[in-house]
Amino acid sequence: MSTSLKRTPLFDLYKESGGKTIDFGGWDLPVQFSSIKEEHEAVRTKAGLFDVSHMGEVDVRGTGSLAYLQKMMTNDISKLKDNEALYTAMCYEDGGTVDDLLVYRLKEDHYLLVINASNIDKDVAWLEEHKENDVQVTNISPKIAQLAIQGPKAEEILQKLTSADLSSISFFHFQNDVRLKDVSALVSRTGYTGEDGFEIYCQAEHAQTIWKDLLTEGKNEGLVPCGLGARDTLRFEAKLALYGQELSSTISPIEAGIGFAVKPQKETSFIGQQVLKEQKEHGAPRKLVGIEMTERGIPRNGYPVFVQDKKIGFVTTGTQSPTLKKNVGYVLIEKEYAAIGQEVEVEIRGKKIKAEIVKSPFYKRK
Repeated sequence: MSTSLKRTPLFDLYKESGGKTIDFGGWDLPVQFSSIKEEHEAVRTKAGLFDVSHMGEVDVRGTGSLAYLQKMMTNDISKLKDNEALYTAMCYEDGGTVDDLLVYRLKEDHYLLVINASNIDKDVAWLEEHKENDVQVTNISPKIAQLAIQGPKAEEILQKLTSADLSSISFFHFQNDVRLKDVSALVSRTGYTGEDGFEIYCQAEHAQTIWKDLLTEGKNEGLVPCGLGARDTLRFEAKLALYGQELSSTISPIEAGIGFAVKPQKETSFIGQQVLKEQKEHGAPRKLVGIEMTERGIPRNGYPVFVQDKKIGFVTTGTQSPTLKKNVGYVLIEKEYAAIGQEVEVEIRGKKIKAEIVKSPFYKRK
């Protein structure tokens, strides 16, 4: 593996757990430790531990922070109270997506943005370009590590490391300065798997300690280290958007099905507001829907989708669902063809294979 790839603070521990790494957007990251299916199953039934330290973190502070973030973000940041998080998007004037991200309110005039790894440089440049005088924007990504513990037993396992009452942290809330044995971290009840769980933000030098402690304490509960492969199949089944597939500079949040994170009626105008307001009120020209293959074949990212001989869109993500044991995918297609039960064809290696539009997401936690 080329040494030019970036590595997280946990890289040296991957081999101890059998991690197989790949080049993921310039990062040397584990695709799996045991197998994607085993890790997927562990998160759905017990718990899995992910290294997501490649994600970006941006510190935003200053007296103008709220007004600035209201201008930059599609969601209504004014609704946030201390220790609350919000999912949002940043958009271009034409409604295309700069990124989807989380905004954490640490206190008044102080926020933490968590952005996608592949977009760190682009996002920071975009934020800097639109910065106001009374706002400081600082990329703190190199100093911060991020771990995610996800699954039905996540709380039980993480609770062994802390005296803080984790049950008091509700969904999309967080607690700062949580002591995990001898290490301090920000612990949020968020995730990217469709399961309950926590994301842990700590200083980079403390990541190995937390990783080892969690795997030790969680061993009897079935906690396993998980790679990018299971992270993708888990988020896919739960219909959680992935930037570069469901979202991009040419795909709006409305088209991608995250319209709940777009608030065109909020008092402060934001970049892309006019286009997104129009799409929200009258419908976007394209819609993201689920398909199930009715003939043999797996839909993959970028494969064209047809009705008869008319190309109507393309596959954003597709795989064999580990939970459903079916070949399924998400397609971004012209809205007039988006009804459940509509038959479509996916072109796979030059051959058109039949599929049907079905209800999604493919998995919802009970």
